[in-house]
Amino acid sequence: MDMEIRVATLAERCYSYSQSTQIERQTGCVGHLRGDMGNNGEGFYTTWTDHCGDLKTQEFKDEFDEVVNALRFDERYGCIFNGRQALASFCYDHPESAYVPDQREFGFRVNTAKYAYLMRLNPNQGDYNLYIYCYLREYLDRHMKQAEKGIRFITPDYQERFRIPDGDKIRIIQPDGQYCDRVCRYIDETHFELGEDRWNSLLHICQFAEQMERCLNTVIPLRSSLPEQCYSTLIDTGAVVILKRGETGYYKTDIPFTSREEAKALADEYNKKLGVTKVQAEAMKSGSLFGWACPAADPRNYDEEGQPIKPKHIDRGDSR
Repeated sequence: MDMEIRVATLAERCYSYSQSTQIERQTGCVGHLRGDMGNNGEGFYTTWTDHCGDLKTQEFKDEFDEVVNALRFDERYGCIFNGRQALASFCYDHPESAYVPDQREFGFRVNTAKYAYLMRLNPNQGDYNLYIYCYLREYLDRHMKQAEKGIRFITPDYQERFRIPDGDKIRIIQPDGQYCDRVCRYIDETHFELGEDRWNSLLHICQFAEQMERCLNTVIPLRSSLPEQCYSTLIDTGAVVILKRGETGYYKTDIPFTSREEAKALADEYNKKLGVTKVQAEAMKSGSLFGWACPAADPRNYDEEGQPIKPKHIDRGDSR
């Protein structure tokens, strides 16, 4: 059996967790395996959960056994399931696979001719050490290709306000200022899932827009491409301030002001230490000033130096 293993993309990591029945059907999710290597780190104790049980054919079961055994015993794949130490070495050798900076979970994808396996690995004792979500590769790739279009948020008369990537969050702000943050999942061009609590439902994009307007709610994107916060400088005074994602305005700092040039340099230095790029800083500034749904609050609309990308000119032919 030929198979390849690689780091999972950011989009693929969404599929290393249990999904709704709707998404499981669209992606051909057979089920998932959960594993623990025991107190001594040398065991291999697993449980299986069906998702689309009718897809668990004998062909799949035979292949999945081969995949797991290859990851346990085949040196070509590092024997990464042969113990917690081997698993940890493999994960830490691929720091780009970490879900968050604390490096507790790491994402990988294994491909075979017919199936795709999304693995969420955790090399820490006391936690489950591995989850493997199993998909029909053709179904998963087709769904993810469609999801690249993003989830549209519109006005009730179908004017597009903004888009977010599959798996990103929105903030729903009520008239009294209270808000809730919700994960959104792509279903198709006109439907999405809104996760958690009372908003846990499958919605048409127009239905959602009408519902928000009726409740006088405001909806803004919480883009995962933006940091939780960053440093910036005020346009009028040049003072160094802190901006927070999803919030208008700014927070004052106790950094003494000497000159605009020095303040700008300090903000850039602090952002660099936080891992915030020029692009992200500019998008954060625009979001805090003009609203988080505006195009200028999307990092995709800047070049690497943080300069706005001009819209492409559309040739409409000779004027008449």
